[in-house]
Amino acid sequence: MRKLIAGNWKMNGLVSSQAEIEALKGLTGSATCDIVVCPPFTLIDRAVERARDSNLAIGAQDCHARQSGAHTGDVSAEMLANIGARYVILGHSERRVSHGEDDGIILAKAVAAHRAGLVAIVCVGETRHERDEGRAIEVVGGQLRESVPEGATSANLVIAYEPVWAIGTGLVPTNEQIEEVHAAIRQMLKERLGNDGQSVKILYGGSVKVSNAEAIFGLRNVDGALVGGASLKASEFAGIISAAI
Repeated sequence: MRKLIAGNWKMNGLVSSQAEIEALKGLTGSATCDIVVCPPFTLIDRAVERARDSNLAIGAQDCHARQSGAHTGDVSAEMLANIGARYVILGHSERRVSHGEDDGIILAKAVAAHRAGLVAIVCVGETRHERDEGRAIEVVGGQLRESVPEGATSANLVIAYEPVWAIGTGLVPTNEQIEEVHAAIRQMLKERLGNDGQSVKILYGGSVKVSNAEAIFGLRNVDGALVGGASLKASEFAGIISAAI
């Protein structure tokens, strides 16, 4: 399966940051790796223009469930698709915690993403407390079950496993822990989607960097990565991409 490396810029980036997009264009010709960059809303249209005529895809970090209406400050999936976005990250733990988003909200947003023709990158992951209680797979399974909409396929769905306690902390689960959760996710996807569940990409996220990327990509059922801070600089992101090729 082709690896997918997605960069989540979070609330970072100014117009000058588009130089990083330009620098990544030459790295996207591999036959074995897809690359997505998800900048803030203010940069998506510029990033699409910069990435034109390359294999680099541009995505967004969130969308609203409704197509339009009186939702001040929100952006619909249709608006994102209209300016050339192809992916959208949904259910990131920072949205779940800071904005109170639950599985029902994420489900509605995933439905909207599919309605607009976007690929939904649905994030799942446990807290440190849930991990210590031995509930990681239970928690991830519940999020997966309640956040993935009917009609999901390997063409419009990506799952990103991001243990909350590893995001931006420098902490990384053991290889065995990553493989255990990814295997459980794969099994759940096969039960839900049949044979097509085998083809849904499952990304790992949480303090992915150049020094650990190759080992993580070598694990079973790890089909790529959702990368945070390390995706902000093309030189560092390129090292992670190279590890996947």
